[in-house]
Amino acid sequence: MLKNIGKFIFMIELGFKYITIFKRTFFHPFITLKPAYRQLSQDRQSYSNKVLDFLNIEVKIIGELPKQNKILYAINHRSLLDIIVMENVFSRYDKSGAWIAKQELFESIVYGKFFEYSGCIAVDLESKKGLLSFFKNIKKTFFKVDDMNLYMFPEGERFGGEGLTKFQSGAQKIAKANNLDVVPIYINEKMEKVFENAPYQTKVIVEVNVGKVISYDNLEKEYTEFYNSIKKA
Repeated sequence: MLKNIGKFIFMIELGFKYITIFKRTFFHPFITLKPAYRQLSQDRQSYSNKVLDFLNIEVKIIGELPKQNKILYAINHRSLLDIIVMENVFSRYDKSGAWIAKQELFESIVYGKFFEYSGCIAVDLESKKGLLSFFKNIKKTFFKVDDMNLYMFPEGERFGGEGLTKFQSGAQKIAKANNLDVVPIYINEKMEKVFENAPYQTKVIVEVNVGKVISYDNLEKEYTEFYNSIKKA
């Protein structure tokens, strides 16, 4: 019990410190969008790497991220650790970008401001007006930030079962509307179990598989083929 409470206290206290750091960039009167996203990405990565060090978790990357940017990274989703693990991966490739997250996450008392001020982009799935505003915002952002990437969980909600669950349509629509290449990523471990048992006395390694660029036209089909190839290997 104390072990679980301790890691939450550490992450929340550290998160509030980083909200202050994010706000320096988020509210800076003279910084433009491109350097702002780069700085916010670096700060999110710094936070995530400190959490992984505390939990004593190391990330092993199988494959490699492409050198080019303007990529939509499609990632499976099992745990709140998924974002932290992926920020570690992005930090090692000096990538900057933004997470697409549901509007209700931004309304959380505990971590809503963390999402907002760290440069994540909110989408209201329940409102046609909200969706239209979201797509306009993405278009405008890519016009001003030519090296930006987007990070998404196509399954939407966390999935606790084996394999994959059905994809929502958002990732495909976003990639198509902005002519983005898609890179599939699969986190091997059941991260909810990894997080439940952390922090560890002996370092625990989690594996992240990075696939080749796939077409947004057949995103779910090609992602499933990528997943099946991992399981066969």
